[in-house]
Amino acid sequence: MPKRRVVLTGASGTIAGVLLPALRERYDLTLLDSRASDRHGVEVDGVQIADLLDKDRDRYRHHFAGADAVVHCAYFRVQDQGDDAYFSSELENLQLTYNVYQVAWEEGVRRLVAASTNHAADLLENYALDGRVPMVTPDQNASDNWYGWAKIAFEQIGQVYASGVTHGGRPLENVQIRIGGPRETDLADAPLGDLRKMRRALAVYISQRDMSQLFIKSIESEDIGDDLGLPFQIFYGISANSHAIWSIANARRVIGYAPQDNSEDRFFDLIQAHMKAAGKS
Repeated sequence: MPKRRVVLTGASGTIAGVLLPALRERYDLTLLDSRASDRHGVEVDGVQIADLLDKDRDRYRHHFAGADAVVHCAYFRVQDQGDDAYFSSELENLQLTYNVYQVAWEEGVRRLVAASTNHAADLLENYALDGRVPMVTPDQNASDNWYGWAKIAFEQIGQVYASGVTHGGRPLENVQIRIGGPRETDLADAPLGDLRKMRRALAVYISQRDMSQLFIKSIESEDIGDDLGLPFQIFYGISANSHAIWSIANARRVIGYAPQDNSEDRFFDLIQAHMKAAGKS
């Protein structure tokens, strides 16, 4: 059986770097980015240069023709992160997202899986960490910053395409993955004895193999319909963390996501060091 053909945008970025080993093994990949090297200056094998901010989609349409799925990780970032620059850069990201969705739809791609972020519900995070609200679910949108706000809009662009209403009744199925912390360093970087930051680091963790599984199952699961039958889902991208404040119940139910890792087990020794520094047994 031939491999699925998958387009990966933002292929030189951090998130793509976590996913690439598993995706290379499983799919026939087309790798797109505006640069050929990662943030450390290391060239990423197979990347083709494409400016997905260009509104002339004919310049990169050929990359999407015949694809079975798109994994959208591309992100436009500016160095000056002052308020005006940050807001303007997020508007650019919405244009980029529209361009990718539209060309994918025009070329008949069935499904798109997008890298969203847990920051789409940042406003609720502190309340959840304090135990003042229950676990945050994927249907909740509440941000207190432009990055999270833009990701909410980013997700809703996907919902428009999944509905098919504005596109002749033909939907572009899509999954939005609110990625947590795909790093092994968050807990070590938290100030020793700061139990709140420790809890947050434990809550957000996602291992490389769990994130790869989540994206692969989002690409391959036959039916991603929601309760109304709309081919649209938002999943939280975290491991099976005992300290989680975000729910992965729908990812387990809809696509059979079965995370193998738990931050409490993974970082047991570091947890003990934090507890000792805080004077806790």
